[in-house]
Amino acid sequence: MPPRADLPPTHLLYLHGFRSSPQSFKARRLHAWLREHRPEVHWWCPQLPPSPRAAMALVEAGIAGWPRERMAVVGSSLGGYYAVWIAERTGCRAVLLNPAVHPARDLAQHIGEQTGFHDPDEHFFFRVEYIEELQQLAVPALTHPERFFAVVAKGDEVLDWREMVQRCRGAEVKLLEGGDHALSDFDDDLPDLLRFLHLCPSP
Repeated sequence: MPPRADLPPTHLLYLHGFRSSPQSFKARRLHAWLREHRPEVHWWCPQLPPSPRAAMALVEAGIAGWPRERMAVVGSSLGGYYAVWIAERTGCRAVLLNPAVHPARDLAQHIGEQTGFHDPDEHFFFRVEYIEELQQLAVPALTHPERFFAVVAKGDEVLDWREMVQRCRGAEVKLLEGGDHALSDFDDDLPDLLRFLHLCPSP
């Protein structure tokens, strides 16, 4: 079934970015809001393995029993790239936060040992075969752009905002004149995200 655009999700998936974790401040901020205002919403923000194939296998297994018409996904950076793939496969609504558009190109320079952003003692190896795995997850275009909402910062120091806007053609896009890749002012964007998902009323 297609998502019910007039109803809030009962299940919400958050996908973090490269080198990030469930400790992402955006994930924690959104989860905190849900705990306070919509505790009935089932929240899942898994720690994604570095292998894109393994990451999506983990997610697909985790959401296998979720109601497609009442679930949604939020993805940040590389998680935004994954969120597009998940949304296209499930038909659910998606929120993209400075989403990666060409991660196979951009992450080719990061092959080798990496450290976790939130825990420098956490190490993982980003393998060359992961580039092909990213390519296999590519979605040529959004088939139902009305199901997508994106927050894109022109001040993103990691990704090209023009590529992000082009990727989200036809979707609702909140384009920030400044900002940064981390969306440090995420509290300003949270109400728009919640409105799109019908988790809180429009102002």
